[in-house]
Amino acid sequence: MEFLKQHIEALVFASPQAISLDDIKSVLDEAWQMEVPVDDILAIISGIQEQYRAELFAFELVEIAGGYQFLTKGAYHNTVAIHLKQTTKKRLSQAALETLALIAYKQPVIKSELEEIRGVNCDYALQKLLEKELVVIVGRSEGPGRPLLYGTTEKFMDYLGINNLQDLPKPKDFKEVENTIGETPTLEES
Repeated sequence: MEFLKQHIEALVFASPQAISLDDIKSVLDEAWQMEVPVDDILAIISGIQEQYRAELFAFELVEIAGGYQFLTKGAYHNTVAIHLKQTTKKRLSQAALETLALIAYKQPVIKSELEEIRGVNCDYALQKLLEKELVVIVGRSEGPGRPLLYGTTEKFMDYLGINNLQDLPKPKDFKEVENTIGETPTLEES
């Protein structure tokens, strides 16, 4: 089983995004020209996850975006974030982030619906999201003109560190901003 463990580790490590259990099984079945039981693969993945939980390692095997991926542990996120900040040239604009959030919660959604909610043209934001592969065209609406429908990708889930769309925060979890005028009242001392 140790040889199988190393092959699974290599697959997860070499995959540019999370690799699904089905993909792991398919590759192993073809590589070994025999049926590798899913239970054996899951047991090995569980063992790998346990192994990398040790403090000796700066990364761990995580189930994410419908598959498995090696990610750095939380204790090292600040260091990695600084590195990414220094090496990342372009980030998403506020408009693109707002558009992405709307697509994530309302998908599949047409561009005119996004523009109605945001109150501005979304062409540029949509183009950037498509280029970054965070959004994809998922089909056409049945409405007049059959406009394109947009939805999020697995890369989006990977980027946010979620396993599926149900892991997104619920709108009720967001704290509402209070609109106030003037100074905030202070507590009187007794």
